[in-house]
Amino acid sequence: MNDDRDAALARAVRLREQGETERARGELLALTDRYPEDAEIAYQTAWAHDKLELEAEAVPYYERALSTPGLTAEDRHGAFLGLGSTYRVLGRHERSLETLRRGLEEFPDDPALRVFAAMALYNAGEHHESVTTLLKVVAATSGDPGVHGHRRAIEHYADDLDAFH
Repeated sequence: MNDDRDAALARAVRLREQGETERARGELLALTDRYPEDAEIAYQTAWAHDKLELEAEAVPYYERALSTPGLTAEDRHGAFLGLGSTYRVLGRHERSLETLRRGLEEFPDDPALRVFAAMALYNAGEHHESVTTLLKVVAATSGDPGVHGHRRAIEHYADDLDAFH
């Protein structure tokens, strides 16, 4: 990679992490102009926009990040989560579900993607599937002794919410 690019990106990420998100955004926008096909820069630019609650402006950067090779698995996961969540916030529930489902194809057991998908399902009117998804995530991830002790029952009823026996 390019040392100048790497140093500039690291500086912008550091600014965002230190709460100087507007400055980070400015530097990232300049980097996207210099490196328009760089998936990592696009992802970091999307993240800065999201952090500033500029969701609509974040979308094209997330889309570019996911459609351009070069993201690590961790950043790809973050981009799916960020874009899916952003679409949901913007009221684009079908696009949110589509994005989160694509993320789940790559990261099938990821609890965060599943929870965000459950929220998008709820917003899309798919309440049954939303609750089923959430129950399965709770059963699989909860450290609570009561939930853990009833895990099998929760998983069973998650598949058949209308069962009463």
